[in-house]
Formats: sequence, structure tokens, C-alpha cells
Amino acid sequence: MTTKPITPALLGILAAAALGCTGEDLTPTDDTPRPSGNAAGNEETTYDHEDTSVDPFELLERLRNEGPPRYSSRIHSCPKMRYETMGAFLASRGVNLASTTAMSAGRMWRESDQALGAPNYGARQREARELSTATASKLFDIFVQAAPEIIAAMPNRAECTVAGVGTEMFNAADQCTADGIACLLGLPATASHLELCNLTVQRASDVEKGKRIAVASLLAAAHTCE
Repeated sequence: MTTKPITPALLGILAAAALGCTGEDLTPTDDTPRPSGNAAGNEETTYDHEDTSVDPFELLERLRNEGPPRYSSRIHSCPKMRYETMGAFLASRGVNLASTTAMSAGRMWRESDQALGAPNYGARQREARELSTATASKLFDIFVQAAPEIIAAMPNRAECTVAGVGTEMFNAADQCTADGIACLLGLPATASHLELCNLTVQRASDVEKGKRIAVASLLAAAHTCE
């Protein structure tokens, strides 16, 4: 049997049929808008890129307000509170970390070290730096359980004594006090703190639950950057 050689003309016909050639221009087009100014490129300069120019006066104003990057990264960052620091803070507010009572704040803190991102030296794992959802949830649970202890211990805490008189978290009318919030958070209470605290108590199903949630919410807002 003999075979005939495939001519260039036949190859062209076969290629056109395979591509479904209809005579239209198949050259790809790029409709992406091109940047302008110093971000545009051409054959004699460079490729298109984002405009990274910075107004020196805007940069100067930002540095004046925020400080240099090395300083602002420390001040404005939101790392997770270290596990040992959590324990020290709870103890400073009157929480018994050695408690063996089920569902007590101290016992929860001791038994939730991994959920709270504590270092695992046996596995050669350092402490977690980022605040995960699991850590934030567990920390809020601990704050809720710790709230009754914190409220009860506050008047007897030396750091919460003003002119020899102990500070109460709530007054006789079950309203939050500015001195109580300042002792709880370690900074002066603002109008927003008082409003949040009082609304939480008022809208709860009962007053005692409202007080617990109010204290836990203030602590969570202060220690989870929310």
C-alpha cells in the first residue's frame, strides 16, 4: 500500500477545520485598564505596577500622629494575652486560681491551658501569639465564671480602696460605678463604659446574670481588642 505525502495546503485546511476557523481574529485582547502616571510601563521602561508614591506631607502627618513604625506596631497591635499573664490578672482581681470547684474560673484556667494557647514544652511548642476564636471563647467563659468572685472581692482589694473606703462594682440601685469599672479595667472609666455596663444589667433576664455578663463583657473588650 502506498501513502501520499501531506501537502502544506492540506495541513492548512486541517488546521482551520480543527480550530473552527471562521475568518475572525483570534488574537487575545486585554481590556484591563492600565495605570497612569509613574505606575504605567512601556517597552522602554518597565511593566505596569501599582502606584506606590507617597505624599511626604501625609507621611509626616501620620508619623506625627502614630509615631514611627517600630513604636506604633507595639502600641496598636493586638497580641493574645499570655497564659501566665491571664492567671496573674485573674488573681489580682480576687479569683482563686487553686479552686477545685467544678466550673470555677480558677479550675477552668488551669485545665484550659492548651485552649488558651499556653506553651507545650513537651512537644517543643512555644506559646501562641495570635488570639484564635477558640482562645477568645474560652477566655470569655472564664471571665463569666470569674465575675461573681471579682464583684465580691472588689471592696476588699487594696488596689480598689479610695481614701480608705472599698470600691463597689455596683451601687445600691444595681448600677455600675465609675470607680468599680476603673478598678476592674485598671484605667479611668468613660461614659461609654458606664453606658455599656448599665445597659447590659438592665436588659438581662435577671439582675445577677446581668452583672456577670456586664463584668465579663468589659473584661473581654479590654483584653481581646474587641
